[in-house]
Amino acid sequence: MKKAKTQNNENKIIALYIRVSTEAQAEEGYSIEAQEKILRAECTAKEYDEARVRAYVDAGASGSNIERPALKQLIADCGNGLIGTVIVYKLDRLSRSQKDTLFLIEDVFIPAGIDFVSVNERLDTGSPYGKAMIGILSAFAQLERENIFMRTRMGMKERVRAGLWPGGGKIPYGYDYDAAAGILVPNGDADTVRKLYELYLSGYSLARIARILGLKYEAHARQILLRKSNTGIIQYDGEEYQGLHEPIIDLETYDKAMAEFERRSKTPYRGTPGHLLTGLVTCGYCGAKMRYQKWTKDGQYKLNCYSHDSSKPHLVKDPLCPSTAVWAEEVENAVLKDLWSIPYQVPEETAEDISSILMTNLKDTESRLSKKLKRLYELYSVFEADDDGEDLVLLESISETRAAIEKIRTEISAEEKNGQLTARRKIIDSHITETEQLWDFMTFDEKRLFIKSIINSITITDNQINIDYDI
Repeated sequence: MKKAKTQNNENKIIALYIRVSTEAQAEEGYSIEAQEKILRAECTAKEYDEARVRAYVDAGASGSNIERPALKQLIADCGNGLIGTVIVYKLDRLSRSQKDTLFLIEDVFIPAGIDFVSVNERLDTGSPYGKAMIGILSAFAQLERENIFMRTRMGMKERVRAGLWPGGGKIPYGYDYDAAAGILVPNGDADTVRKLYELYLSGYSLARIARILGLKYEAHARQILLRKSNTGIIQYDGEEYQGLHEPIIDLETYDKAMAEFERRSKTPYRGTPGHLLTGLVTCGYCGAKMRYQKWTKDGQYKLNCYSHDSSKPHLVKDPLCPSTAVWAEEVENAVLKDLWSIPYQVPEETAEDISSILMTNLKDTESRLSKKLKRLYELYSVFEADDDGEDLVLLESISETRAAIEKIRTEISAEEKNGQLTARRKIIDSHITETEQLWDFMTFDEKRLFIKSIINSITITDNQINIDYDI
């Protein structure tokens, strides 16, 4: 097969990509200055126009992924046709991940006609040898990264065996981290931790404890309660080690709290049944959740915006929210009325027939274009023309045909998804019809489960109700 014509890169940017990881800042030969000096010398040797040379520098960036500012800018410039050549000092400066390296070379550089050069390995994607070696060397770079991770993990395990805090992540509430000693040190919040256990074992709920102690969320109180590090224990990689840090509470207190936590977790909820839409209703003005609030002595409820509830400040979106409370029963009835009307909005069977015909036509077109592409490749492989213009026409036809096939396949995928949604809609419509007939005989839990399976959210603005269905 004849080699495809490369793009004219004479007036495009010569991109020098330079990366220095945090660990390699001081390594000789890896500094930003050292890399740039070597790369510019390479440009001089190749007699590149110095005015076209531009450095893309990521300082202190890991090579484990491609989420780096300068690299992302380089990729964008490649996509915009600005880059003619990319040069790096060493292959692992581009990436230490085999997957990412191959992506950048095969899916970003080569399709755009961009030459890629790695100075240290003397690799150039302009040659078959260079292309083969790129894949091999990137595999070794990936292997080295995995070896580094394994050595780091082994070293971390030795730390915790010695009772030292493993570091990384968030420091437990109630402690500071002494980097010099490698241990946790109780701080001013340690008393709050002790008080939390005391209140919990006295029967207070985590939600109330959070309000009493000034913690923002109930979940935060739960996280503190469950942390065994409060007893001087370090949990790492599924195992427990005795830490050198000072315990905030004793192990007996922790064990009592865990037993109480398990007991409460198994206790069934005794709340008042009848709140059909709990957790689904949102205020249309400020976006806060709306809660059921008892409004009359005879047990009638209204739905009120949490922005009006000062007892849970973390749920307040706008203290000046202009929304007003609405009768819960009226909202529930309106939602059910709208829900029961859904089956009568089902598209006619002709829609399914049209979808089937469209799918057949799309697949026929895909088959025809695939056969055409095969013929073009066969013709190109044996074509022996002296006129490069005719050669380019074949390449353009191949490119256009491949693009057409991709477009057709995208349309086929979309139509298959549409067909799946239609089938699901039929099942749901049938389910709604059956449920409406059985509604008065269902338990409250069954009704709640059904509502949550059909509705994503309900938004109320004054008396306007908008329902987002999961159908």
